[in-house]
Formats: sequence, structure tokens, C-alpha cells
Amino acid sequence: MFDRLTASLSSALKSLSGRGRLTEDNISDTVREVRLALLDADVALPVVKSFTDAVKARAVGVEVTKSLTPGQAFIKIVHEELTALMGESSTGLNLRAQRPVVVMLAGLQGAGKTTSAGKLARWLIEKQKKKVLMVSTDVYRPAAILQLKTLAEQVGAGFAPALATEAPVAIAGRALTEATLQAYDVLLLDTAGRLHVDADMMAEVRQLEAAIQPHERLFVVDSMAGQDAVNAAKAFNEALSLTGVILTKADGDARGGAALSVRHVTGKPILFVGTGEKSDALELFQPERIASRILGMGDVLSLVEQVQDQVDQEKAEKLAKKISKGKSFDLTDLRDQLSQLESMGGMAALLDKLPAQYQAGAAAAAGTVNAKNLKRQMGIIDSMTPRERRRPEMIDNSRKRRIANGAGVPLPEVNRLLKQFDQMQKTMKKMVKGGMLKNMMRGMAGRMPPGGFGPGGFGR
Repeated sequence: MFDRLTASLSSALKSLSGRGRLTEDNISDTVREVRLALLDADVALPVVKSFTDAVKARAVGVEVTKSLTPGQAFIKIVHEELTALMGESSTGLNLRAQRPVVVMLAGLQGAGKTTSAGKLARWLIEKQKKKVLMVSTDVYRPAAILQLKTLAEQVGAGFAPALATEAPVAIAGRALTEATLQAYDVLLLDTAGRLHVDADMMAEVRQLEAAIQPHERLFVVDSMAGQDAVNAAKAFNEALSLTGVILTKADGDARGGAALSVRHVTGKPILFVGTGEKSDALELFQPERIASRILGMGDVLSLVEQVQDQVDQEKAEKLAKKISKGKSFDLTDLRDQLSQLESMGGMAALLDKLPAQYQAGAAAAAGTVNAKNLKRQMGIIDSMTPRERRRPEMIDNSRKRRIANGAGVPLPEVNRLLKQFDQMQKTMKKMVKGGMLKNMMRGMAGRMPPGGFGPGGFGR
């Protein structure tokens, strides 16, 4: 997300970064470039005007002209104003109400409401330790009811059944009764979407709101929808008096304008950001971190939190002890590392959070270590016997052919994986001999999968 905006803003700000002195003229030129970059990213015109006016007012003031590094001071202002534009950091849902707390999701068809409901349920169950019941009132798309039921089962939430022949208000009312009787903490209500905002749709969500009186009314918006998202946000806010926003598909190749516009247009906070297809790909909205990513500064804090949250720390610590004692890193260990990398969204998802100057050097790795290649590499290792994984040197040409056939891949892919693994083993042996690995493991055990991303790593 924000790739185009990041490139445009970086180009606009680069001319100022090394300046010893800034004038009103060169600030105006840069602000104009920033304005064009934002408009190109599909940011709403009123938002662009408000933002650039605020930046220029501060930039021509004392804090820049008196700074020892005016260019850096200007970039700092842009960062702070971007952060302010997107609102406060999210602390999640307001659950301070009599249970069951009803959370209603609304939005256009295809925005990702049903998927977001599943992610939100998992977040509530795992992070907030809540008992969650889910229900769909999308009687126009029976597959949506089945999809929500499947998601509920996957994340460990309850599911209130519904029939396509029932009225949405009746479904919601029955689910609320069930949530009350079964002592659920939260009732997640997924509503129907339409391809366009229309009178029938708005009448239905208003009826649901009046009947159920949800505590939270969340607008789910596709970050790739551009101006359509902004217009829809206005309409839904007028109909429902929204309490917050969930921004979906933030991992896509989007212009990103919705993220910068929807908070300003609705006045409602962005609470969560969907960053992938998996049920755990939901993050609390942190505007300062997103502003850093937009300006090419990366989001290392989110990366560290993701690794700490998703890496199997017990396995990482065992591997650290094993290698530091001089024992060989085998193919079973590599299989674990590949699996953990896959669970974090693959290499591209991690690189997206790194500062721009590091992304460039790792772009080739991101292109090869994608979800598809990770699965193929794990499939190759899965086709080996336990003994072959422990002793890869015994894998001769005959065994390689058997492994390739078992994994359904060409023979050269098996050779490539084994060669990469051999390089990793040699690198680790050198590090153990020099004492370097022991020191590194002491600091990293349980935080980062060893051997995962560095030189000599896999997928290159």
C-alpha cells in the first residue's frame, strides 16, 4: 500500500532534504509537488487542501527557517501533519457496555466486511479474551451466511444460524436473544452490502440499527476504492452515525487515498487495518507508523511486534541453543523457519515495513520468497524421509528424483533448495567458530527466526 504515494512524496521531499536554507519560494514548489502526489493517490480534494495549507503555514514559520537542518525539519512537519490527518492511535473497540456488546459492520459489497468480521472475532477472542457470537443478515447472498459460519468455526466464535428467507431484522433480533441467554460478551453483526449506495440499503441498515441498537457501528472500507470509498463513507455516516472505520486490503498495490481521506471526511477514527487474507491479519491503526511508511521511513516497530507475536518462541529458543552448541542446522529446522515466515505473510509483507533504503536491496528476495514458493519449498522438504532431513548429504540423484516427484516440482528446484541449504549450513558453521552466532543468539532468541532472512538465506 502507498507505493505510488511514497515514491512521489520521496521525490518531492528529496530536493529539500539537503538544503542549508529554505525560502518561501522553494517551500511553495515542494508543497505543490506534495499536493499533486496526494491528488494522484486519490486523496479527496478538501483533505489535500487542508493538509497542504497546514504544512505550508508551519514550514514558512520559525521552526524551519531557524533549524540547523531545514530540509529534515520540513520532512518532520510533513510526517506530523500526515499523522494528525489520520487521527489518533487506535486502542480498539469500546466494550464498556452491558453485555452482549453489539458491533455492527456495514459497507459496500466487496469491501471485505465478512472477512473483517472473522478477523475482528479472532482479535476479540485472542487479545481481549471475549466470548463472541457472529451472525450474518446478508439474505441476498446466501454464500455470505455460509462464509461467516466457516470463519466463526475457524476462529472459535459462536454462530447464530440464518435463512435467506428471513427478514434481516428478525435474524438480528434472534441472534441478540441468543447472545444474551448464552452469556456472550460480544455480538458481531455482519450486514449486506451493495455495489452502490442506494435508498433500500440505507433503509435496511437504519432498521437494523433501530432494532438492535449496536454499541459500535463500523464502516468497512476497501483501501483500493479511492473516491468511491470516501463518498460511501459520507453516506453511511449520515445513515448510521458511525463510531469507527476498518480499512481493508491495505496490503494491496493501492494508491492509499482512502486511508488519508476517510478520517477527515467522516470525523470518525480508523480503528483497524486489514493487512492480508488470513484471520490474524488485522492490526490496530497506528497513524504515526503509517505516516512513517508513506514517507519511506518504514515501520520497524510493527515488524518487531509481528515477529514477537507470531514466531513460535519455544522453537526459536530450542534452535538457538542447538546451533550455539555446535549441532547442525538441518532441513527440519529450515522447514520450521519457512513455516513461520509463511505465517507472517511471507517476505514481501515483512519488507513492506522496512525503511525504503533497505527495501531496494532486498527486492529480489521478496520476488522469490513469495507464498507460492514457500509452499513449494516446504513441499520439497515434506517429501523427504526424516533421515534425509537430518542428513541431506545422503540425498543422491535417485533420491532427488523421488523427492521431486513426491513434491510435484521439477528436479532443478530440489537441487536449488539443497544448494541454498548447504550455503546456510556453511555460513552458520563459520559464525559458530568465530563465536559470532553465540552472541547474536543471546540477543535474538525468541524474537527472530535464525537464518531466516539474512545473507545466504533461502529463496535467493
